[in-house]
Amino acid sequence: MAFLGYFLAPVASFHEERYVKGWTAVAFLLLCLAAPPAALAEERPACAKPLPELFKEASPSVVFVSAVGIDPFKVTDRVVTSIGSGFIVDADGLILTNSHVVFRRGAITVTLDDGRTAPAKLLGADPLLDIAVIRIPVPAGGRLPVSKLADSDALQVGEEVVAIGNPLGLDQTLTRGIVSGLNRTLPDTPMSRMLPFIQTDAAINPGNSGGPLLNRCGEVVGINTAVLPEAQNLGFAVPINIAKGILPQLVEKGRVIRPWVGISGKFVDKELQSLLKLPLVEGFLVETIEPGSPAEKAELRGGRLPIKISGEEFLLGGDIITHLNGQKLDDTDKTAAVIKSLKVGEKVRLGVFREGETFEAEFTLPERPILPGDLPPEDRRSLLPMRGRLPFLSLVP
Repeated sequence: MAFLGYFLAPVASFHEERYVKGWTAVAFLLLCLAAPPAALAEERPACAKPLPELFKEASPSVVFVSAVGIDPFKVTDRVVTSIGSGFIVDADGLILTNSHVVFRRGAITVTLDDGRTAPAKLLGADPLLDIAVIRIPVPAGGRLPVSKLADSDALQVGEEVVAIGNPLGLDQTLTRGIVSGLNRTLPDTPMSRMLPFIQTDAAINPGNSGGPLLNRCGEVVGINTAVLPEAQNLGFAVPINIAKGILPQLVEKGRVIRPWVGISGKFVDKELQSLLKLPLVEGFLVETIEPGSPAEKAELRGGRLPIKISGEEFLLGGDIITHLNGQKLDDTDKTAAVIKSLKVGEKVRLGVFREGETFEAEFTLPERPILPGDLPPEDRRSLLPMRGRLPFLSLVP
């Protein structure tokens, strides 16, 4: 995983085979024939609503979002406009959308399914997860339709999904596809440091960003976010369970509060050690250090020598963190548990390996600020430059 600060354990999968022979198979067949269809359906409930019915039920809670801001670093063409989609999650007017649609914008307008428009207020945004929550006033004498939220952890590859949004300003457009992959952590993007995307081949275009990805029950399973511009039918959505987890914090605090270490890199395992024939140890290889971070103040070192092994790139020469608060960093699952337990204001102790010697670094964790790499390219000029590469993902406007 590319960022020490957030690690997500991969979702395990397994396949179980059973062989039934002789009269056991006959008995099982008779049991199935004797069971009423309703009982069998209860064992594995499935939704397969006709698409017109699904659209009729789900589309009223999908909204069109437009936002306008000013780029203070330009002399001409200073007005920055973004469009996207969103969906209502609370009858009091709460709407989920993407951070890159509304964050750092001065005026936000929401157009409802029936054509009415309303000004929206940004309550909170998290550029790292690309999730934002805005609020509109409840219409007088009316009630806002609300989207149903699913359990995105229950998604399976091959499941049918639909996207509803406003691609290129064409309001309330439905596209259809399947879940092509789960837990896609993509390199070279701020979000990939912590976020396992849902991959889908449902068409996602500019204007879809922030709109819902739904299962065939009409429930939201993800927030459409990005596409790979070099590919066809490769779209990505933020799992809705992640949004549900941070929604209260965005509403109450306006942001997600997380501790800041300030390093990125990769794990060094025994296989890499044997390939390189260098004096390395198991642990987390520090490749880059964020300016102003606790890691920089503790004088940790990043890498200097770029190499590529079997298509995977490394930046060697930096420190290797072997322990965190006494826990050995030799397993991603164990490391994830330690990292998730860290809190702002807590002291951490790092065991560090450098040039054949080991030492300890200790510092107090501050709150992580918004960094230039967290934002879309057009918004980065207002923050200090940051070492690193630009994302190859295209955030859908």
